[in-house]
Amino acid sequence: MSSLQDVGVIYSDVYLNYNFGRGHPLNPYRYKLFFDLIKHYGLLDKLKHIEPRMASEGELRLLHTQEYIDRVKKLSERGYGMLDFGDTPAFKGMFEASSYIVGGTLNAVDLVMNGECAHAFNPGGGHHHAASDRGAGFCIFNDVAIAVRYLLEKWKVKKVMVIDIDVHHGDGTQWSLYSEPKALKVDFHESGMYLYPGTGFMDEMGEGDGYGFMVNVPLPPRTHDDAYLYAFKEIVPILAEEFKPDIIVQQCGVDTHFEDPLAHLALTTRAYAEIAEIMHEVAHKVTNGKYVMVGGGGYNVETVARAWTIMVSRVLGIELPDELPKEWIEEFKSLMGYEPPKTLYDKSKPFISEGTWRSIMADVEQVVKEVKKRFPRFFKR
Repeated sequence: MSSLQDVGVIYSDVYLNYNFGRGHPLNPYRYKLFFDLIKHYGLLDKLKHIEPRMASEGELRLLHTQEYIDRVKKLSERGYGMLDFGDTPAFKGMFEASSYIVGGTLNAVDLVMNGECAHAFNPGGGHHHAASDRGAGFCIFNDVAIAVRYLLEKWKVKKVMVIDIDVHHGDGTQWSLYSEPKALKVDFHESGMYLYPGTGFMDEMGEGDGYGFMVNVPLPPRTHDDAYLYAFKEIVPILAEEFKPDIIVQQCGVDTHFEDPLAHLALTTRAYAEIAEIMHEVAHKVTNGKYVMVGGGGYNVETVARAWTIMVSRVLGIELPDELPKEWIEEFKSLMGYEPPKTLYDKSKPFISEGTWRSIMADVEQVVKEVKKRFPRFFKR
């Protein structure tokens, strides 16, 4: 169990400026509604809350080219245009907004590395599609890959483990760190055969010195809690114990949820509780507790707020009442214009017939077997 002030949360309403406009699936209110939910649950007394800072250009250059940074600045001033083929439109002030996102993740890293907190969470982070010279998939700057370079270069850590549970493969993080043996990247996602960005297959294992340090776990559509958690427990603890990282960075996208409109996995809120507990235990066993969490995808605002609240509460070692605070429900209605669920945990489940459940379980067991076969250095038994 974590002690008081063991967990840092980085948030300010400046995150609301990361806004692609009406109708875009990435709704910035998800950050505020998460933060206000932990506040209404009384968790702020038990956390260290700090506001994000802007990342410097030097920090952005840990990953991104100067040419790309200049392009973002120019489009940011202009306020229109595209960063990719249509998912990531430019908006006024986007350079500042995305620099705060990166700065928030670096704040989380510093809190943990300074020993101020054992664990820290930046809900604004997790922008894993951006590459060194381009934005993609709603991501302008890749705070996950920048955090890894920052840890290796500024903090001189020897090894970092990156775990990504977003439903979309973290292609930007993968290619940015593809030849880096000091970073073990582990990515659980819906298979690229069915979903953007169409990458993350098992044979993408790194290159050069980094070969064998990129572990992709592509999952079939309708992967449910039992299959997902089986894969997670079979793979993550062993990799962490064998690799022995100094710190773990986890991208916590919750678009794996069965009600998410942009993908096809079938997790419920129970899975996020278990993932957080597994990760918390692994971090204390392997990295002396050093564990940085960042946000990620999730396009049902009510699911995002609830799932991240569950994850933070589990890392704190606190069991929250299932009934959501009334003030939060009212706030949600006034911001979003519709009724949220009344409970923290899902009351409904995805419908999966027994035959489908079994065939998915068998498919995922096969994926796990194949992953283990490809990485004999880690899976010796």
